[in-house]
Amino acid sequence: MVKKSHKETLEPTYKAYKVMLEPNKWQRTRLFQFAGSARFAYNWALNKEMTAFENDEKFISNEDLRKEFTVLRNSDEYSWLKKISNNVTKQAIIDCGNAYDKFFKKQKSTKIKFTKKKLEHFARIGKTPTVYDMNGHPKFKSKRNGDFNFYHDTEKIKITSTHVKLEAIAASKRKNRQKLNWIRLAEIGRIPVGVKYKNPRVSFDGLNWWLSVAVEFKPEKSVENFTETLGIDLGIKELAVLSDGTFYANINKTDTIRKLKKRQRRLQRSISRKYEMNKKEGEDYCKTCNIVKSEKLLLKIHHRLANIRQNYRHQITTEIIARKPRAIVMENLNVGAMMKNKHLSKAIQEQGWYNFRKLIEYKAEWAGIKLIFADRFYPSSKTCICCGRIKKDLKLSERIYRCECGNIIDRDLQAAINLGRYCEK
Repeated sequence: MVKKSHKETLEPTYKAYKVMLEPNKWQRTRLFQFAGSARFAYNWALNKEMTAFENDEKFISNEDLRKEFTVLRNSDEYSWLKKISNNVTKQAIIDCGNAYDKFFKKQKSTKIKFTKKKLEHFARIGKTPTVYDMNGHPKFKSKRNGDFNFYHDTEKIKITSTHVKLEAIAASKRKNRQKLNWIRLAEIGRIPVGVKYKNPRVSFDGLNWWLSVAVEFKPEKSVENFTETLGIDLGIKELAVLSDGTFYANINKTDTIRKLKKRQRRLQRSISRKYEMNKKEGEDYCKTCNIVKSEKLLLKIHHRLANIRQNYRHQITTEIIARKPRAIVMENLNVGAMMKNKHLSKAIQEQGWYNFRKLIEYKAEWAGIKLIFADRFYPSSKTCICCGRIKKDLKLSERIYRCECGNIIDRDLQAAINLGRYCEK
């Protein structure tokens, strides 16, 4: 019996958009200057907070830091900061304060101040850990770590179907220079136009510049054509197995990924040999132009692999949500603990289980589908779907489940079916 369709408006949420930019050489230089100023302001605020702590002083508020930074900005020594929008450095200081708020909450929620690995490291080198080394403490931003990003004011950003206008990129009020404020978008019509944007950020990933914004989005819940509950079992042999018998293959076993990984390994070895050839006295290395070219090529391969895997996970999750199940049941996997297995850690990392879960979460929320996580110790693979007997001695190498009642089935498919029946128990 098909129920009558009806729509129920949920609480408004936000939908994120990320589009690649195509700046010219002059605009690219200005973007790097903006990102460098944001990094400078963040590190300056972090240094102020750490100095105050060392002197047994109170935590400095964001307002006091911004007032002090304004004085610094107007000084002759740091006059170059006047060429950068004030909103960029102001938000960087606020980001530092938000990072400290998360740090304080984490310290209240856990009794572990330092990780075991970090304590072993400091004991080995004979040093005493400081507050900076505590779990979750904000870290200084660095060019080497790829910290090239900055915030843009929501009131001053303008987006069309083909371009985006960023504040003070041209740094000139002449009319013939104002067109430099407009940066071309790589995708036409990707971002909605004429709406209010939230938290615009411009970032650099080592190859390209990206613009990310959030737009208010109101999902509508519809119960039309909803089918049975769907169980999803994540694995290494297959990325995902559904309770209706659908198998989604492991994309890392395809020829495309294998060829890219082969090129990646060879290029990494080549770069390592070049570093050894240009090694100076001691432990210093001479980074030549050829090494820079090779590292850029290696970065392109890294991005290519990541994009192929991410696109595949997006396609799978979108297809699952399009089936409109009544509910989706998944295992609450402890991925962090499973990564400690040296034999399976690389395979688990390439599969991206945590990212798969996050994609399912927000897409199910938009579609109004209930998402349920089974208990972490629920024996989905060991329980027979016919008689309910639990096979406690089931090994990981046994891919086919054989029960005394005569049931012979793929263990991953059985786990997915048991997850689909989880709500009935």
